[in-house]
Formats: sequence, C-alpha cells, structure tokens
Amino acid sequence: MSSRRDFMKYATMTGGAVAAGSVSRNLMAALPEPVMQTEVTTMPPLYPDSGPDYNPVVTPNSWTLPFRMRNNVKEFHLIAEPVVREMTPGFNANLWGYNGQSPGPTIEVVEGDRVRIYVTNNLPEHTSIHWHGQRLPNGMDGVSGLNQPAIPAGKTYVYEFVAKRPGTFMYHPHGDEMVQMAMGMMGSWVTHPKGKHKLISDVDRDFCVIMNAYDIVPGAATPKIMTMLDFNLWSWNSRIFPGLDSFNVRQGDKVRMRFGNLTMTNHPIHLHGHEFVVTGTDGGPTQTSARQWEVTTDIAVGQMRQFEFVADEPGDWAFHCHKSHHTMNAMGHDVPTMIGVDHSGMAQQIGSVIPDYMVMGERGMADMTEMEMPLPDNTAKMMTGDGPFGSVEMGGMFSMLKVRADQPRGDYSDPGWYEHPPGTIAWEYTGELDQPARFKSEVSSSSMAPSKPTETVEFDVRKPSRRLG
Repeated sequence: MSSRRDFMKYATMTGGAVAAGSVSRNLMAALPEPVMQTEVTTMPPLYPDSGPDYNPVVTPNSWTLPFRMRNNVKEFHLIAEPVVREMTPGFNANLWGYNGQSPGPTIEVVEGDRVRIYVTNNLPEHTSIHWHGQRLPNGMDGVSGLNQPAIPAGKTYVYEFVAKRPGTFMYHPHGDEMVQMAMGMMGSWVTHPKGKHKLISDVDRDFCVIMNAYDIVPGAATPKIMTMLDFNLWSWNSRIFPGLDSFNVRQGDKVRMRFGNLTMTNHPIHLHGHEFVVTGTDGGPTQTSARQWEVTTDIAVGQMRQFEFVADEPGDWAFHCHKSHHTMNAMGHDVPTMIGVDHSGMAQQIGSVIPDYMVMGERGMADMTEMEMPLPDNTAKMMTGDGPFGSVEMGGMFSMLKVRADQPRGDYSDPGWYEHPPGTIAWEYTGELDQPARFKSEVSSSSMAPSKPTETVEFDVRKPSRRLG
C-alpha cells in the first residue's frame, strides 16, 4: 500500500458522498464533500495525501474520516444523524452517530495543524460537539448554551482551532448529552506529533477504541436513555463479541492501543500473554520515569489510556475488560442464583403447563451457550462466539490479539486460528491420582480437641469502668 492514499478512492470505497441536509447549494460548494460509511468491517489505515506525513491509526470495525486541504487548513465534514449499527451478526441497534456509523469516524491530524470541522445536524433535535481534552478557544469548546448556541436541526455550524498538543482525544455532544451519548454519539480524535517526540515512540501498528454501553431490551433495537447503571450491552466501537474484529499484528511489531471511555463506569482492560506500558493519558504522554509494566490498566469514565507493547508471543490472546459482567450480552439483572438447586421435579411439572420452560443456572451459566433457547428477534446471545476448541463463552467487551510470524507488514486481515506447535496445548490426564500429601500430616478431629484442665482454674471477672480524673 502506498504511503499516500488517494482520498477520492477512499470516499468511493466507504460508500460515496451525500448532501448535507438543508445546507444551500452555494454553501455546499464551500464545504468538504461528506463521506459516509455503513460497513462494519475494519477499514485500512488512511495515509494522508497532503500536509505532514504520519503513521495512521486503525479503528476496529470503523474508519478514519478523510480531510480536504484548503488554504493550509484541514477541513472535515461530520454529519450528525440517526444510524443503524450492526452490533454483532443478527443484532442491529437504532442509534445516533456520525456519517453513517456509531461511533463516528476517527479524526486524525498533526500537532500544529489548523483544523476546520463542518458539523451538519440531521438529528430530530439540536446538538453540539465538545472536543474532549483539546486546548482551544473557549467559543469552540462545544458546550451548548455556555460556549455557543446549540446547532438546530437541519443547520451546519463550523468549529475551527489549532491542534496544539499530540495525543488521543474524543469528541461527543454537549447538548442533551445524556440522551445523545446514550444513543451512541461519540468518536476518537488522534493528534500525531510533528516530527520526533522524546516521549512518543514510533510504532508498527496503532489501534483506536471508544468504549460505550447500551441498555437495549431483548427483542428491541433502540437504547433506553434513562439507564444509569444497569446496562446490558458493553461495547468497543459499538460492537460486541463475537462481532468485534480481532487485533491482528505481526510477531515483533511494536503495538500502540488507544482506549477512550465514554460509558458510565470504569473498565480494567486486560491483555493476555504480554505486558504493556501506559505511555499516555488525556493529559498527554506520560513521563518515562512514571511508566511501569502492567497487564491490566483501569480506565475511568471520561478518561483515555494509551499503552504499548511488543507483540513477541505468537498465538490468539484474549483481550477484554476484566469486569466479568462486561463480557456478556443481553444480560438480565434479576436472575436469581440457582446453582446446586435440583429443578428436575419442578421443571417437569412447570413444563406441562409452559412447554418452553427452561432451567437456568442449576450448574452455572455455561450450559446457556449450548442451549437452543428461543430468543426474541434481534437479540444478541448472552455468551457466544466459537473458537477452535468450542464455545468461548464470552460477549461484550471481548476480542483477541492475534500475533503471527507470517502476518505481512501493514496487513490487518484476520489470519484465522493459531496452529499450536505439538505439545503446547493443555491435555487431559487419565492416569491414577495420588492422595494429596497434606492427608498424611493431618490429625483426627478428636486429637485436635482441647484437653480438659488438670486442675481447677479460677477467673476474676471485672466489669470495666470509666476512670474519672
């Protein structure tokens, strides 16, 4: 792939252009042509065709927004609009987003760039955009009513500022924020350093993820916007496992992960098989002296964490939020714990009245992955996704880091399942089991009982009293 991609080819590949709502024809001549994308596949990196060069990011199950250079200004065009997002095969959600998707496309610029963003509002209500973490003029900060009038439905507003510092940022509404963010309106922003930076290293692969959450009743498609805590769909880039693409890298690649959290709770992001170093936060790159090796990093609400590692262990490595409820789909929060309860007689009796009655949780929840339980249309299964050895029993915020020695440089396609070298897979032991060594040293319970005293013992019990001085 050339280091300079033709933007018109990219626009065609991502679905072509559409008109910007009620904007007049004369004004449209001055606007950058809006590019739309409805595909859920991971789009390849978008190399710049003008301005300073940089190594672009890849946003899993999403894409990067093309820009137009005009009088040394990078111009982008965002369309705020209702979208339909396939969150996993067989389950679509009615969301709000930008340019055909939720989350919106990633915006990439270079430190020092003057940036102009046209925002056309095709929502049924007003909106605005806050450029989360950016240094900019107060009137460009995007809080409707405080920094600007809200953007009315059918209108286009312009934001313009200089990208002053490198790092990973986010964008989201600051008008009717509770509703619009609950509906999926958000996106990633990456400002690359201008030239070499002592705290920002060069990497081979650079990934961008926005974490979001939804409460969608099984069988429905539109999120409940009043939910504060009990979300049932936890997603990366508005996708849930098994609909999340894997992170595919070449063995020996230096990899950077950029995670932003716009959910209502924190997420401890955990990577198997590797250690990583947190190299950046919302405030910018971390000082070298403050960095330490981790396998899990906690990302609070409204925060971004950037971490890096060398992918030197081949295999298919689990990569997920370590809150176990966040790796399940369509969760019910009122299901009682029935582990160890024998339902056999009761299930038979209830089954005579309710033919579809099914026992849940008698031996844990793993059986749910194999049951052909009737579900409402347009419902994501709770625990699903098949691996080479059976069900992975995961959902939500779960994906894989796939490391391959033969993955071509710059190739982000899925290499398939890992072929384990002989003798490197856990196996069943069928021999005799020795008694645990601890049994030999244990004494009987009777010999451990306290012995009776050989002589009378007197106790002088006194009630404590408060001394008055």
